[in-house]
Amino acid sequence: MTPNPTPGDPAERGGGLLALTMGEPAGIGPDITLGAWMQRASARLPAFVVFGSRAALGERAVMLGLSVPIETVATADAARAVWDAGRLPVIDIALARPVEAGKPDPGNGAAVIAAIERATADVMAGRACALVTNPIAKSVLYAAGFAHPGHTEFLAALAGKADGGATVIPVMMLVAPQLRVVPLTIHIPLADVPRAISGVAIETAARIMAASLVLDFGIARPRIAVAGLNPHAGESGGLGREEIEIITPAIAALAAQGLDITGPLSADTMFHAAARARYDAALCMYHDQALIPIKTLAFDEAVNVT
Repeated sequence: MTPNPTPGDPAERGGGLLALTMGEPAGIGPDITLGAWMQRASARLPAFVVFGSRAALGERAVMLGLSVPIETVATADAARAVWDAGRLPVIDIALARPVEAGKPDPGNGAAVIAAIERATADVMAGRACALVTNPIAKSVLYAAGFAHPGHTEFLAALAGKADGGATVIPVMMLVAPQLRVVPLTIHIPLADVPRAISGVAIETAARIMAASLVLDFGIARPRIAVAGLNPHAGESGGLGREEIEIITPAIAALAAQGLDITGPLSADTMFHAAARARYDAALCMYHDQALIPIKTLAFDEAVNVT
């Protein structure tokens, strides 16, 4: 996504090849994968290699009436030549159970997890430049022993493990042409949000956002807007003190470090068109505060950039 990549940038790593996980094999992931391959030229898609079941992809292609030549490759390094020859490269990960569309089977959960692990490892080793994940059925994976709330937390754990057990802080940026948003807290109950907000969390998320906006989006000096937690950003303490005691000091500290950052802003007035023109990304305090505006504006276009 960097317009003019320089040596060492993600767009140059792995020869520009994307690693695509199969997601839930009984879900829409195979359809998305096959459809993307069919539209690769018209949509000007980069090359990708699928980590998943070749058999499941082939069966879904037949079901959908699509003519997609699929070829198994042993490594991501071999995928580019297969792609350039007009075939869909797949690093085959066998499933334990037959796939019936629309009926996820926990027996295949281990293969779904393995696909994410292997694709992530190839990206981190530089054999692919970035990871793209098809949808998973989290309830099915939980039944298979999956111990993470979702992709975001699992990727953080994998990155930390690869870095010698380091604690990795994941940031989930939802991106659309009209808006970029980051929820500070993600998959937790709304009642737990005030206790989960801290100055350290805000500063960490904002710095990661700024770095991503520079590296991934080519924005030389990113502008970040920070939402308040309470209605009207706390109304000077009348509707809550989190803005005064936590959010405003964190913003001041970030501004002192040189970030172009504003807030806390009232969430009910920061997402109309004129307001969005004043920032490059918004840091929101909780899941729905971030996801409702972007899904309203761009339900079919927004993607999660972790």
